[in-house]
Amino acid sequence: MADHLTPTTVFKCLADDTRVRTMLLITREGELCVCELTCALNESQPKISRHLAQLRTCGLLSDRRQGQWVYYRLHPNLPDWVHQVLTTVLESNKHWLSPDAKRLDEMGDRPERAAVCCASKIA
Repeated sequence: MADHLTPTTVFKCLADDTRVRTMLLITREGELCVCELTCALNESQPKISRHLAQLRTCGLLSDRRQGQWVYYRLHPNLPDWVHQVLTTVLESNKHWLSPDAKRLDEMGDRPERAAVCCASKIA
């Protein structure tokens, strides 16, 4: 699916603040779980999950399960032009994404980050 992406599909899918911020954070980090995105974007888990499902359906993201956690990354078959667009937007708009990136950075690295966001979901 991702190798058949058209510009119309990509830009329609990214035409939402939460989805574009999600894509830029995943581009920056390589891979993020729902709880990391919930914290970084300061949004509810159902809202983040709904947007992740849309990005997956569009063919922009793929996921993997590790235990009870689901991690999202850029789809491995994304065309080069999509990677270039995301990288250019990320590099040119760090100030716009900085509040989200700061919240994510304050969580620390994995496994500390997992302890901050994911452990609270277990309790």
